Amino acid sequence: MSAAPPAGAELPMAMSDNARGLVLAVASSAFIGASFILKKKGLKRAASDGTRAGIGGYTYLLEPLWWTGMVTMIVGEVANFVAYVYAPAVLVTPLGALSIIVSAFLAHFMLKERLQRMSIVGCVCCIVGSVVIVIHVPQEHTPSSVQEIWDLATQPAFLIYVGATISTVLALVLYFEPHYGQTNILVYLGICSLMGSLTVVSIKAIGIAIKLTLEGISQIAYPQTWFFVTVAAVCVVTQLNYLNKALDTFNAAIVSPVYYVMFTTLTIVASAIMFKDWSGQTASSIASEICGFITVLSGTIILHSTREQESANARGTVQWYVGGDSVKSVEEEHLVTLSNSDYLERREFT
Repeated sequence: MSAAPPAGAELPMAMSDNARGLVLAVASSAFIGASFILKKKGLKRAASDGTRAGIGGYTYLLEPLWWTGMVTMIVGEVANFVAYVYAPAVLVTPLGALSIIVSAFLAHFMLKERLQRMSIVGCVCCIVGSVVIVIHVPQEHTPSSVQEIWDLATQPAFLIYVGATISTVLALVLYFEPHYGQTNILVYLGICSLMGSLTVVSIKAIGIAIKLTLEGISQIAYPQTWFFVTVAAVCVVTQLNYLNKALDTFNAAIVSPVYYVMFTTLTIVASAIMFKDWSGQTASSIASEICGFITVLSGTIILHSTREQESANARGTVQWYVGGDSVKSVEEEHLVTLSNSDYLERREFT
């Protein structure tokens, strides 16, 4: 028989919901960041043995490293999903920027991609901003039933937000997309971000319902549970559709930071309205969280702008082509086209 703890001894404290959400969010970013590198290495290996994915090849499906990256990404997304169950969106969503840091450092060591000084500055900004957010994050009240979540979703303030979101999305889809969709990046990303904010609150509701069901309080019979499932499915499909349109139309180096800023901002606003994340907090704590959030956004933009500059420098004088339009690396192609007009002029007079 084990001895009882001595009188006056403190029992170990149970981990808080915010701490669980923090651990899951950080783990999610680590898995997702690593998955990008694993999939890229898998794609490179597959390209050396067959047709590249960029020009219609599917040999990467036979590459174990690519599948390892896919499984790693799925694990990360599941961890992110569960993190929303335990912690407020104001904590979980900005921490998604940590995946960019993981990708940048792993790319430096595994893919031999040079880490620029400004990239390091961007990483530091993301880390500092994340620490500030974690220190001042509010303790969120976890609803005890789907009915309670439904009451939060039908409060006047959130209904106004939902009405404004749907109206704006309809205006963007019906009027602005036909006229400005191909020229203004904010049209597609506005639709993605607005629908994404509704996706997150719906997924949070679904996650809480699953958690309560696993604890023995079944929420399956409630029609509100299936309503949230339907809303999440519709929003996810719409979000992915217009995100693909944005990526197909505009430079990915521009789409990524703009989408991250808009999606994260609107998600925090939607969650703060529905779940009252900032209720009971002091003005200084709220201001600190906002400053931390802005710092994370700044770091994200710096990281992406550095990558865009590296891509531009890489295309300066020498490009590798297959079929005239696909940019290749030195390891993947043996034909080179010199596009520097000064070089050609010098050759004519020698």
